[in-house]
Amino acid sequence: MDGNGRWAQARGLPRIEGHRQGAAAVRATVRAARQIGVRVLTLFAFSEQNWRRPPGEIGALMELLLRYVIDERAEILDNDIRLVAIGELGRLPPRVRGALDELCAASAKNRTMTLCLALSYGGREDLVQAARQIAERATRGEIRPDDVSAALLESMLLSRELGDLDLLIRTSGERRISNFLLWPAAYAELYFSEALWPDFGRADLEAAIDDYRGRQRRFGRTAEQVES
Repeated sequence: MDGNGRWAQARGLPRIEGHRQGAAAVRATVRAARQIGVRVLTLFAFSEQNWRRPPGEIGALMELLLRYVIDERAEILDNDIRLVAIGELGRLPPRVRGALDELCAASAKNRTMTLCLALSYGGREDLVQAARQIAERATRGEIRPDDVSAALLESMLLSRELGDLDLLIRTSGERRISNFLLWPAAYAELYFSEALWPDFGRADLEAAIDDYRGRQRRFGRTAEQVES
């Protein structure tokens, strides 16, 4: 979800106002995704690298996250949405982490849609912590080198419950994935929207999904194999 700062600067507003409008776009997009029938939606809300931002901006972002978790509680529970979060969640302020954990627990049995918030998350960092777990298990003699496989590594990723990523949407015209879900995105279809995140709405989401539907996903096979 990129472009909050540029949206605000283009209007002569402080960056935090762009983040506030971005939070409104989150609400609209989650609602639209549920109505369209998206089963799993992961939002890159705060990256591991975002901790490098000015302290005032980080504090404002944490307050917006807390407000989102509180304000959206009823809609999440009433619409059978399961909320999960991935990342270095221990770095979140305690009251933010507490509210987030409580709503994740309260919605754990919901099944219509999974909404995942990637918070203090990085794809490289996720791979490193998975490799560390494998090394620790090998040190304890629980696994041998021959036991290391793609399936084993994937089982240790923070994103393991989400499955492979089908469609990755990047807003604001940027053409990069910025350390997001690197392993699950190995075969993802990439879609780059020119819309700044605060302007992103249902029509933009539908355009991305329509584009995705028109693509042929081959996974190493030839077009003839897929078509047959």
